[in-house]
Amino acid sequence: MGDLPHYFDIVLFAMVAGFLILRLRAVLGRRTGHERRPVVGRGDGAGDKPFPLGGRRPLAPVVTTAPPADAVATGLERIRGADTSFDPAHFLEGARVAFDMIVGAFAAGDKTRLRPLLSDDVYTPFAGAIDDRGGAGESLETRIMNLKQVDIVEAGLSGRMARVTVKFVSDQINVLRAHDGSIVDGHPEQPVEKTDFWSFARDIRAADPNWVLVATSSG
Repeated sequence: MGDLPHYFDIVLFAMVAGFLILRLRAVLGRRTGHERRPVVGRGDGAGDKPFPLGGRRPLAPVVTTAPPADAVATGLERIRGADTSFDPAHFLEGARVAFDMIVGAFAAGDKTRLRPLLSDDVYTPFAGAIDDRGGAGESLETRIMNLKQVDIVEAGLSGRMARVTVKFVSDQINVLRAHDGSIVDGHPEQPVEKTDFWSFARDIRAADPNWVLVATSSG
């Protein structure tokens, strides 16, 4: 019986130790292997919003040794390989100017300006339409209000002939008037969006650096 007080001391220490263990587990938790990944915070107490780690040091770009094949890019490279002076950006600027010139010349019925810009296959129907319009005493008013898109959609090289197709998306006002000025077709104040596909070609071995319009279609 004399050892009874020591027995109570042992039990008391065991209870205290058990209580501390339970508290530690409640505070720290216990990993089970299914915990959610911790979110990296700002560390300033500002709502613990995620911090963009990529902003500290940019990652090295991924180098691809075999990029996906692209028909347009491949065609442009073939043209550039055969004609080192060819530059797609410069070509697009020229195509933009040609679009404006050809549309304006056709509306004005100016076949002299059109002739050097068009192939025979394109010039013939253009000239025919101008003649028909003149015979009927009609006039065409065309205004390009906004040229919204100019993109190369096809490119290729066949022998010594390079061919590039450009997509033009524009807002235009087209008004066809009769001989007395009355409107036959179109509206003078309401632009209409038009999508045109124009193909230009050039003999890369020719001394003349100019391209000519060889085909047109509308989308």
